[in-house]
Formats: sequence, structure tokens, C-alpha cells
Amino acid sequence: MEEIAVSKFKTTCLSVIERVRRTRKPIRLTRFGKPVAEVIPPSTAARSASWIGSMEGTGEILGDIVSPATDPDEWDVLRG
Repeated sequence: MEEIAVSKFKTTCLSVIERVRRTRKPIRLTRFGKPVAEVIPPSTAARSASWIGSMEGTGEILGDIVSPATDPDEWDVLRG
């Protein structure tokens, strides 16, 4: 894991955060050579904010989906 000093992180904070987002590799922050924090990318579950497509692949088609569900003779609209 890459390490950078806290003082350097303060001056390059936005670029370090962007690098973590782009490379998905965490960076450890150190103070006097000792680890104090880690900047890590967000988990994949937090990244998907849209519900569209979230049920993809979960449905199953059983039987004929083209034919009418009932016999056309039973339809009132076709009578008389």
C-alpha cells in the first residue's frame, strides 16, 4: 500500500482522493512515519445509486407469454 505523509496529503488532498477513486487502491497516511489513517475507495454497493436495472436477471418466464390468458370466447368485448 502506498504511504504519504499527512503534511503532503494536506497540500494534495483532492488529487490523492481522485487517484484513490480512479485506481481503487487505498493510500495510508503517516505522521512521523507511523500510520494514522487510510484513504480507501467506496464499497461497490455504495456506488450503485440507481434502482433502474437492479432486478436484472431475477425474472423467469413460465409458459406462453404471447397467447391470451383466457379463451377469446369469454371476452365481453368480442360478443355481439
